[in-house]
Amino acid sequence: MKVMVVGGGGREHAIIKKIKESPKVDKIYCLPGNGGIARDAECVDISAEDLDGVVHFAKKNGIEFAVVAPDDPLVMGMVDRLKEVGIPCFGPDKKAAIIEGSKAFSKDLMKKYGIPTAQYETFTEMDKALAYVETCSIPVVVKADGLAKGKGVLICENREDAAAAVRTMMEEKKFGDSGLTVVIEEFLEGPEVSVLSFTDGNILIPMVSSMDHKRALDNDKGLNTGGMGAVAPNPYYTEEIAIQCEQEIFLPTMQAMNKEGRTFAGCLYFGLMITKNGPKVIEYNCRFGDPEAQVVLPLLDSDLFEIMLHVSDCTLEDAEVKFADDSACCVVMATKGYPGDYGKGYPIDIPEDVIGQVYVAGAKKDDSGSLTSSGGRVLNVIARGDTLRDAIDKAYLAVDKITFDDGFYRKDIGQKALNALREEK
Repeated sequence: MKVMVVGGGGREHAIIKKIKESPKVDKIYCLPGNGGIARDAECVDISAEDLDGVVHFAKKNGIEFAVVAPDDPLVMGMVDRLKEVGIPCFGPDKKAAIIEGSKAFSKDLMKKYGIPTAQYETFTEMDKALAYVETCSIPVVVKADGLAKGKGVLICENREDAAAAVRTMMEEKKFGDSGLTVVIEEFLEGPEVSVLSFTDGNILIPMVSSMDHKRALDNDKGLNTGGMGAVAPNPYYTEEIAIQCEQEIFLPTMQAMNKEGRTFAGCLYFGLMITKNGPKVIEYNCRFGDPEAQVVLPLLDSDLFEIMLHVSDCTLEDAEVKFADDSACCVVMATKGYPGDYGKGYPIDIPEDVIGQVYVAGAKKDDSGSLTSSGGRVLNVIARGDTLRDAIDKAYLAVDKITFDDGFYRKDIGQKALNALREEK
């Protein structure tokens, strides 16, 4: 089959490498792709958010199946547009993608259906939001309602910071229209867990759990990023917690979306906090997480493309979904300055003996054909191992072989998970 993957980052590279293994896939296009993805798919310079351009390309080139990976095109209705011209897709339609597209919607959904989450209030008027932060519990979390490239969530330690966060979103409009509505919610404490799931609206199959590392610097210091690395599985996600999550969060969410006339088919992401009062939802995503997908998909022993076909056909119950018992680690190599201002065009050299462990996120080929940086997060270096320690060591061994001018990376990816494993013993 001719397959089109919409997107151009490390997550998309991970998806492409995995579906490339399927005997049903003959040709893969990636729109827009990047300089590293070009090793595994034919990249086409059309933006993932150019709905007209993507649909035109798909029709013209006889695309038989599409994977829409990033949040923006999903929330904009890319899947709806493709289905209108007869192209089956993996990914939720616009009505279902609102579960990530609007935090106010998702919080109200959880409240309506009794799904455990942090207490919250939603505001469309800045004066009322500012008045609320003068009386609410501190610390507090201020969230832009819409999509903000993973940067629209601010944890505020005091009232001054909370008021500044509200002004940044609602007055200065740092996140554009996404911040015109804000959600102010209770600060939860406990280990975070990410659980991706396959669902067709009839059944839901959780994938291996993972642990993201959001802060830019070691020991969880520095600014929040889109993710500086991940490990899987997450040791805090015990069998007992998994059962509780399935009964109290996963299935109720799927059923709630059905009742709202917004049946979700695709990858539904659950961002969880394991609090002293049990697991609670921090956020939903309407797609594979990044960099969580980069550690979860390498552990999938089944045919990813086959699973995607079943999801699209609403026959997920007939799919084989099996994961390996070993572990995976992803270390993100980023450009110095990220997540703030950073330069571009820095040379990257990846030796052939580790190229198979690299998912490229933000790099392009220059006129000479060499790889150069073009984004904040540039490379995802991946490794599998029999144990988490083994996977981490292998990932950093590969990192050490890569030359990336003006690059940096965290040196403690997976350390928190290792500490948790030691505590279990």
